Amino acid sequence: MSKQGILFVLTGPSGVGKGTVLAEVCKQKELYLSTSATTREPRPGEQDGVQYYFLTREQFEQKVAENGFLEHAEFSGNCYGTPAEPVDAQLDAGHDVMLEIEVQGAMQVHQMRPDAVRIFIAPPSFAELERRLTGRGTEDADAVRRRLETAKHELTLAKEFDYIVVNNTVEQATADVLAILRAENCRAAQVEIK
Repeated sequence: MSKQGILFVLTGPSGVGKGTVLAEVCKQKELYLSTSATTREPRPGEQDGVQYYFLTREQFEQKVAENGFLEHAEFSGNCYGTPAEPVDAQLDAGHDVMLEIEVQGAMQVHQMRPDAVRIFIAPPSFAELERRLTGRGTEDADAVRRRLETAKHELTLAKEFDYIVVNNTVEQATADVLAILRAENCRAAQVEIK
């Protein structure tokens, strides 16, 4: 029997650097990154099954009814979710899978898959998170304020996760996430002695 892959969930507040850390992790560790489904229209250059699986609202709601998502939510009038089938196929093939999702989605995944290893990326301080969000210059002051209000709540949930990685520097946070991945793959249940 081949080794079952491990489901990892990477989350944290907006602006904390999840995507940057994950990009660095993927340079050093082979992971299957899940592709989300959405009901929004494709943007120019986007391809179905690459950036997203593009579904109609009816198709999306059917998948919800069939428990076809590990997590799902609605933002700005569009639905987003993580399809379970491709994730399960990769896990069954022995590949580790990483979901990079919002905190709310990470909580849903834990309900569906309590064995998922959940990693919370945290800022060194709330002031630093505020500096990073305003420094991006991609959103107006109201949007930044809303993101910071959401972040305050999300940070109170950090202790519910398996691991907390403080993103002081991308290099250290990357090393910490890689250490977690290595440790989880060395658990007795994961190691097959021949």
